[in-house]
Amino acid sequence: MNHDDSDNRAGRPFRLLVTGGGTGGHTYPALTAVRTLQARLAVTRRAVEVLWVGTAAGLEARVAAAEGIAFAEVATGKIRRSANPLKMVSPANVKDMGRVPLGVAQARSIVAAFRPDVVLSTGGYVAVPIGLAAKMCRRPLVVHEQTVRLGLANRVLARGASCVAVSAESTLGLLPEAAKATAVVTGNPVRPEVLAGNASKAVEALGWHGFARHLPTVYVTGGAQGAQQINTIIRDSLPWLLERANVVHQCGPKNVEALGAYAASLPAELTARYHLTGFVGPELPDVLALADVVVSRSGAGTLAELTALGKAAVFVPLASAAGNEQAHNARHLADAGAAVALLGEVSAQTLQEALGPLLSDDTKRRAIAERARAHGRPDAAERLVDALLKAASKG
Repeated sequence: MNHDDSDNRAGRPFRLLVTGGGTGGHTYPALTAVRTLQARLAVTRRAVEVLWVGTAAGLEARVAAAEGIAFAEVATGKIRRSANPLKMVSPANVKDMGRVPLGVAQARSIVAAFRPDVVLSTGGYVAVPIGLAAKMCRRPLVVHEQTVRLGLANRVLARGASCVAVSAESTLGLLPEAAKATAVVTGNPVRPEVLAGNASKAVEALGWHGFARHLPTVYVTGGAQGAQQINTIIRDSLPWLLERANVVHQCGPKNVEALGAYAASLPAELTARYHLTGFVGPELPDVLALADVVVSRSGAGTLAELTALGKAAVFVPLASAAGNEQAHNARHLADAGAAVALLGEVSAQTLQEALGPLLSDDTKRRAIAERARAHGRPDAAERLVDALLKAASKG
């Protein structure tokens, strides 16, 4: 960095180039970091110019457009992983690998033109071209890893990064030697609105007339589309569950009719305690605040939110998640006594065995919730912004 460059910094906007996406797990932590950086620098009246680089078909393009963030597209190739190395050499993989040099060339021209103060990569295969281009253009690169184990894209980029920000202490030992010296534990950024829920508003927001105040509340979610596996074990457990708890079940829009018809066949006093919904919208923070126990998948974003809130949870990991990361995430917390993980075959019976003690024993439930909170990092976005500003100042 020459002397003139640093002198000009004070008067010009701070430039952040963001890459990462494909899924919400990579996209939303990046968005939270952008918002937090903007708020931090607004205090010093310094503007932030953000350019998000990704694929036009990815979630990141839609999120950037909705947030009014400038977006640039690069060609990229998705590597379809397989336990069998021969299957990795598939026509689709060979074709996509051929797109990587084009993506890197495009990325290099984008980075050279934008001249970011720092580049943030939150992973996903879309991040590789920009991460490599940052290195070529000698721009500081901060790699953020959401999961306990390093994702494929971040493993490629970690060696050349100015800083590797991880979400869990246990990830530090898994880093390449070259990355360990620059590593920092930030946690996984959580949207601030998720942490600001109000339990007393939830029942009213849901229009829930049959809510039983003397019983604990279970929030069941399988993500935006719902999860067939979770929906099935909840349906098969419903009479048992509704005798012991209120249940908010976010089941995915396509599953409401069938589950609603089944619930209607139950005794009316039980059905009244069951709030079935295809999708939970702006009321999500209030629903999370109301929940005593959460039954869900164990993606990195979900773990970050539930530990930041200090919630007792029963995790049903998605078996097909890349690198089996959801099982690793769930086991990581379960081993610490900070959650219950249902690994392997999951049935109504195993769910009931896991939920029963949490619903009947307040002390046990609170102990798990407190251990979950000890793993939470509600200030993760602020820590990640610290890492970005530090990397930029050395750039």
